[in-house]
Amino acid sequence: MSVDGWNTVLVLGGIRSGKSEFAESLVTDAPVVRYVATAPEGDPEDTEWATRLAAHRARRPGSWTTEETTEDPRRLAEVLESAEPNEMLLVDDLGGWVTVLLDPDHQPADDVATIAELAEAIRGCAARVVLVSPEVGLSLVPTTPLGRAFTDALGAANRAVADACDAVVLVVAGQPVWLKPAATATEPAAPATATAPTVAASPTVTSLADAEPTPEVQLPDVLTHTPPAIPTQEPGNAWAAPTMALPMVSTGLVIQPGMELPMPDEYAGPQAIDRLTTLDVPGAGLGVLDRVVGFAAATQGTSTPAPWGSVRVLLLHGDHAGGAAAGTVAGESARRAAQARAGQGALARLAAESGASLQVVDTPAAAPIEDQPALAPEQVESALRYGWRLAEQAADAGVQLLVLGACGAGTEAAAAAVLAATAGAEPPAVLGRVITDSGEIDDAAWMIRCAAVRDALHRTRRSSRGAKDILAELGGGDVAVATGVLLGATARRVPVLLDGPVGLAAGMVSRDLAGQARHWCLLADHGGHPAVRLAADVLGLTPLLDLRMDLGEGANALVALPLLRSVLALSAALPVHPSLAGTDDTDPAADEPESTDPSYAEPDLTEPDSTEPDFAEPEPAGPGPASTGADEQPATGWRAG
Repeated sequence: MSVDGWNTVLVLGGIRSGKSEFAESLVTDAPVVRYVATAPEGDPEDTEWATRLAAHRARRPGSWTTEETTEDPRRLAEVLESAEPNEMLLVDDLGGWVTVLLDPDHQPADDVATIAELAEAIRGCAARVVLVSPEVGLSLVPTTPLGRAFTDALGAANRAVADACDAVVLVVAGQPVWLKPAATATEPAAPATATAPTVAASPTVTSLADAEPTPEVQLPDVLTHTPPAIPTQEPGNAWAAPTMALPMVSTGLVIQPGMELPMPDEYAGPQAIDRLTTLDVPGAGLGVLDRVVGFAAATQGTSTPAPWGSVRVLLLHGDHAGGAAAGTVAGESARRAAQARAGQGALARLAAESGASLQVVDTPAAAPIEDQPALAPEQVESALRYGWRLAEQAADAGVQLLVLGACGAGTEAAAAAVLAATAGAEPPAVLGRVITDSGEIDDAAWMIRCAAVRDALHRTRRSSRGAKDILAELGGGDVAVATGVLLGATARRVPVLLDGPVGLAAGMVSRDLAGQARHWCLLADHGGHPAVRLAADVLGLTPLLDLRMDLGEGANALVALPLLRSVLALSAALPVHPSLAGTDDTDPAADEPESTDPSYAEPDLTEPDSTEPDFAEPEPAGPGPASTGADEQPATGWRAG
């Protein structure tokens, strides 16, 4: 479960309710987690309490850091105020904090003022914060003055913190009930038409409580075309690592620089490459295509990746006005998009042959960049969220690979302008020749495009070179939506096969928003585009092929897709070479008579130390640092992130 647009959340619950485990589940996928322990050590002779603390420490991932605030209750507010935007804080719990606050060692103290300071620190905290606290409103009134003082102080703290937090959830018998905002919780598997989701664990998704909700545009239909000939059904392949359904937020998605999104598995890729050297293949094996295996292994999280079964093609249709579109026929891009929707043309036919679904996406048209910004800032925000939603929709449908393409007048010039702004390229060096319908080179149109990009760069020479500013001034709707797709796909761990200038321009822009996005991208072919060549070099994406086809963005990638699938199928199915398997039972020459040549010596193909290559995963990190955090849950049943 998740709730709309929270940056700070209070998790309430009774004893043994499961509140701590639920709070931990909210931060499982955050890259940086600081655990703030508030409870005192207690009586050294209280072994039961010590056991609870030990169990609590043991179940924390080793990547978490721990801080203690037991010496001074005001220290908690200081920790919140000093937190960085890329961090996730888990405070467990406020009951222990109140216990320290009421301790005679910290008296006299103004409890009301200290609680107010804590609430203000929560409101101003730059990081994402999850706070755990016992709910005392349902219990009996204590019979002792000290007990009544504790419940009064904790009740006041809960009310103040709940008012300061964006969201409040009550956990009863392990079941979360969202209290604030009311009736807005969503299941991880949201419908395809749900509004813009995001990763709840990302420390960069901020609350939009003060903003007016923006109505989202309906996502386009997903088309499944029938191939023109009888297709050969491809055998089903088990998906080794399903797309992880991260917590989602249905409104209030904010995409901003420095987002911390997931990275591919850093161990699975090298292990898969090492495994290829042990397979029973002659010669050099897969050659440069071993990079496909390494990429698939890292994105699937296994050293034996499976071929991509469910593939979706996103065709972004959006025109650029002005000189960027010089040399193009009016209405040609709209005809291409309509052709794809009807199941005709190169892209739709190749998608049908590959068993891939097709989604044609209309993006906002861009104004002439030589005279004015391509898009308004609010259009950029909407386009980014729209692209993110497209990726989320694909992930929810079980798509294992996205193919990103585009068709539109002026896309190459817009991509060249983005490259010039992000990589310092000269427009003539990244603008490909303009080819007319008759196959002739139109130098006049090429010069007009160069002039348009040059004028746009001159117009924006004093403008910010931030990601959103570049999209607004130069990129346009198709590049902005493509950027959102890359970010959303990265958040949901879905790899993307790039094809053409628009996708590579989006990759350049996405670097400033989330540098992890490029690691989820694969470039099958550069297509002969100078802009693609330069952007690929900057992003560290080596094209797998050099076919130099020009079938249109997306279509070139689909031509290479069967080859990439075959490589993955081969690498997953081939056995280990007999010399490494430690047996010669499968050797067809084993039953042949020995050579009668006295000078012939049988080669020794056995390994002296091992009969099987070692691909064991690295040892998991040990438990985190010791803390004095209080916990009321057993260690069993908790799922480490």
